[in-house]
Amino acid sequence: MPIVSVKPGCQFASDNTAPMSTGAWEALVQANRDCQSSYGDDPWTARACNLIREIFECQAEVFFVFNGTAANSLALAAMCQSYHAILCHEIAHVETDECGAPEFFSNGTKLLLLSGDGGKLLPDGITHAVERRRDIHYPKPRVVSVTQATELSTAYSIDELAAISDTCRRHGLRLHMDGARFANAVAALDVPPRKITWELGVDVLCLGGTKNGMGVGEAVVFFNKGLAEEFAYRCKQAGQLASKMRYLTAPWVGLLDNGSWLDNARRANAAAARLEQGFRAIPAIEVLGHRQANAVFARLPDPLATALRAKGWKFYDFIGSGGSRFMCSWAVTDADVDALLADTRDAAGAAR
Repeated sequence: MPIVSVKPGCQFASDNTAPMSTGAWEALVQANRDCQSSYGDDPWTARACNLIREIFECQAEVFFVFNGTAANSLALAAMCQSYHAILCHEIAHVETDECGAPEFFSNGTKLLLLSGDGGKLLPDGITHAVERRRDIHYPKPRVVSVTQATELSTAYSIDELAAISDTCRRHGLRLHMDGARFANAVAALDVPPRKITWELGVDVLCLGGTKNGMGVGEAVVFFNKGLAEEFAYRCKQAGQLASKMRYLTAPWVGLLDNGSWLDNARRANAAAARLEQGFRAIPAIEVLGHRQANAVFARLPDPLATALRAKGWKFYDFIGSGGSRFMCSWAVTDADVDALLADTRDAAGAAR
């Protein structure tokens, strides 16, 4: 019996709801045509690693894991001891949505939470966190974790990241980047990936594939290759070494080989821009923040939000700092956005 969705078209709760993009799916089908060596010793994995190195224009060490929780947690653990601290934004995904995994895999490294507008860390906030206490009774700050694009759909500029990187170097801190939506940030800023990663001193990037058109899988990209020593053992111990690795890596080839990873991100960002513009034209809705990537945050009256959910629309209220989040995936079409806006206008009119 076929599974029928509640609402035709794409939803706005998460970019995880989207199907695999065409290039990723076709590469997966091709990888399934014959037998290959296991545990990453296959041509698909080699090609995926080389494509990532080409995109970033450097010789990075690349590893593949099943999900973002593993990517972030294992990458952070590789840079910390149990008595260290990780400085991150108070609404960073590693704090709010990883179920304590960064602390678990690092044997107790403490997350120290910092504030900042738009989901962004500030150099002064990092310095204050480092200097507030230096005694042996307090965990020693060791890593700064930034999210690019942020949980509030903003993107760190080159200058903002450079200032954070300078602060990290001054205080002897390593720099981790949670890039679950890194492609959306690259598309929004229109810069080469190297300009917002290793050229500015990012030590390791967790590069998102799932939210960019893959079915499963993230890449951990070590620009500081010394930190990658024995990382393969961490992956194995954490249950993240895929025996049939080609099924994780072939879709990366499909995304990266022809540039569709950026096309997907541009499509998602454009859908969010269209939705934002439509929301601004509805008096009952207050658009929140300064959107750059693929999520729109808006404050809806409770009756309006209830009416939209009754019509079958799905979106979250508990992500970000107030309001509702409408996330646009690569698969969201103009028709999907326009359908949501039409139902929103109707519901707003009925509520008056």
